[in-house]
Amino acid sequence: MASQEWNYLELGNIRSTLIRQEDTILFQLIERAQFKRNLAIYQDDAEFLKGTGISGSYVRNLLQETENIHAKARRYTSPDEKPFTSRSQLPDPVLPPLVVPEEMKYLKSIDVNLNSKIYELYISTILPWVTKEGDDGQYGSSSVCDIQALQALSKRIHYGTFVAESKFRSQPEEYTKLIKAGDRQGIMDLLTNKEVEEKVIKRVQNKATAYGQEITDETSYPQGKPRGDQLLQVNPETMGKIYREIIIPLTKEVEVDYLLQRA
Repeated sequence: MASQEWNYLELGNIRSTLIRQEDTILFQLIERAQFKRNLAIYQDDAEFLKGTGISGSYVRNLLQETENIHAKARRYTSPDEKPFTSRSQLPDPVLPPLVVPEEMKYLKSIDVNLNSKIYELYISTILPWVTKEGDDGQYGSSSVCDIQALQALSKRIHYGTFVAESKFRSQPEEYTKLIKAGDRQGIMDLLTNKEVEEKVIKRVQNKATAYGQEITDETSYPQGKPRGDQLLQVNPETMGKIYREIIIPLTKEVEVDYLLQRA
């Protein structure tokens, strides 16, 4: 458990958390990129599932089984942890509830969950961007990577509730006025900082360049830069695109949805 002195809503703490989450997302997508797309694991009642008693898709089934275990460990009692499975289908936590810090009470009371969008965009857009077409039969390994990537993406996007609460507290009058007017676009404009967004995208691309290199004992790059012939495990531009077109817009959607319920 984190120290009670940790201020979850201090912008510096939020920023450091989001930077760590970038690392997690990049590493999980790099892991997934080593396998082919393996579309069969996302298909309902796929041929390889016949006789197993599993209905629906393999990934969805494994995801629910994983979330059943995590629910017992009270994962989904945290404001930034949202299950892809309906809460009514998950078991109650086995562990006793944690004491909620005062600044977390609003975050706990408002439930925004965009996981259905995250899942669909992951299958339809992110996977084609980071994996090669085809079927290599690595269904189990691909599914495990998918679940870890989905959970990392969900946590990062739903951390927008922390960002929104912090921004609200820094400008309560401005946000309250827009919230009471139901001005969704006005709220979006107020919370958007294009300069910060571009810095995040650039940082993610730089990390993807560094983390995606195939390092060997003989590897040597001048000033840490890969050679022109060095094969990267992931495309840095693609990672930046995932942030620009999916992660940042969905995070801001979470922020707006949260703020509209905040007042």
